[in-house]
Amino acid sequence: MAKELDGFHFEQNHGKARVRVARVWRADGGGGDQSMVEWSVDIILFSDCINAYVRDDNSDIVATDTMKNTVYVKAKECSQQLSAEEFAILLAKHFTAFYPQVTSAVVKIVEKPWERVNLNGQPHEHGFKLGNEKHTTEAVVKKSGGLQLTSGIAGLSVLKTTQSGFEGFVRDKYTALPETRERMLATEVTAIWRYTYDSISSVPQKPLYFNERYLDVKNVVLSTFFGPPKEGVYSASVQSTLFQIEKALLLRFPDISSVRLKMPNIHFLPVNISTKDNTIVKFNDDVYLPTDEPHGSIEATLSRFWARM
Repeated sequence: MAKELDGFHFEQNHGKARVRVARVWRADGGGGDQSMVEWSVDIILFSDCINAYVRDDNSDIVATDTMKNTVYVKAKECSQQLSAEEFAILLAKHFTAFYPQVTSAVVKIVEKPWERVNLNGQPHEHGFKLGNEKHTTEAVVKKSGGLQLTSGIAGLSVLKTTQSGFEGFVRDKYTALPETRERMLATEVTAIWRYTYDSISSVPQKPLYFNERYLDVKNVVLSTFFGPPKEGVYSASVQSTLFQIEKALLLRFPDISSVRLKMPNIHFLPVNISTKDNTIVKFNDDVYLPTDEPHGSIEATLSRFWARM
């Protein structure tokens, strides 16, 4: 929080980063389906502990070790499975309610993508495998109960082998890239969306609501990127596809106020080999050199008129 200190403007906060916790929910009696999550939790507290800086008085500091232990205690107290969003709100609410000097708390969670194993078409009761993209969230809770809640997808790698091109861009003496209506399109999607809920009391009480919303958002991202299974959809550029995804998300989900997408253009370069007699051997767009450095960087945010990220 900001203070005037000896004629200077002073702001401070403190917290604990990368608290790793796994929580298993076992069926009564130990049989039946079991569920688990693995989270990496970051906590930032904004509090009135100015005396620790100017008077060597630590009496108002919530120790970061206490923050770490609180994560484990609160995880244990959650007898029913919950989403990363719900746990982030629960933690942030605890810190603002339990400690008088804490004015607001920020809790960020990255969920490791453990997925239930399917064997011979049957879901395993207690077997899991590690997936790819990660579910992220950030909850900012004020002592008054005010809330800012965002969720996200990190590391969603997607590729299509056709139905993509890039034409009509600026050409000058530095341009070597040929125009094309036929290329591979690959990217690693990072998506962050803000919810409209502005207080803890306004959050839906439906169990695992945000897990369901996360899967719905991911499905819209994938279906917009790829198009229908048979015919697909043409992409005139990464920029065009990015905008279509953001627009589809805001049209589909009224409780999302803004979406930010980052979609680097990861290149698959057609392989052509020059022989010793200067003959160019072309591989008819069947063989490519995959490369992720350097890559194009494309990022944009789409918001409703009354909302900003």
